[in-house]
Amino acid sequence: MSKILLINGSPNEKGCTYTALAEIAATLHEQGVETEMIWLGKKPVQDCIACHSCMKTGRCVFTDIVNETADKLAAADGLVVGSPVYYGGPTGFITSFLDRLTFSCTKDARMCGKVAASIVSCRRGGATAAFDRLNKYFQMSNMVVVGSQYWNQVHGFTPDEVRKDLEGLQTMRTLARNIAWITKCIEAGKQAGIDYPTHEPVIMTNFID
Repeated sequence: MSKILLINGSPNEKGCTYTALAEIAATLHEQGVETEMIWLGKKPVQDCIACHSCMKTGRCVFTDIVNETADKLAAADGLVVGSPVYYGGPTGFITSFLDRLTFSCTKDARMCGKVAASIVSCRRGGATAAFDRLNKYFQMSNMVVVGSQYWNQVHGFTPDEVRKDLEGLQTMRTLARNIAWITKCIEAGKQAGIDYPTHEPVIMTNFID
């Protein structure tokens, strides 16, 4: 059975972001896909300090929920990251988490070739900017970014208000069905002998000449 990690990056465990992720989880279960919800909690998350230790060890030098999630991601088929909108972007909390998770996992099969999506929750505005910011992590990690019928956003100030956003919740369900379908397609491809692409060594050009 396929498994998708759902990352709740809101400081409120059962708030608006959770409500959207729960809609995704319920639909994935209907499609025969297992899920695990990971709430990052309220404790501060250390920023990446660019020590590059993870490039040698595959693990962040700070032992916390980032490494715990990386271990779970190794056994999963993909992830969905959710965040509330703060000042037109995702929370600093979730970006610190993703900076370190992505940097320590981006070069190996914990992320490469797996499905990914982001969802955002906002009271009124800033959703598309936050959504774009989160997707950049996946687009630079050789992940398969899954779309839906609209940008993956829900609106409301409380979970009850989010439940009234019928279009937003439908977007979450459509996203979940697309995730399930693409995950199954990837597995069918593996069984048919279609291997993950072999990529060239990364060329980094710094534009200093």
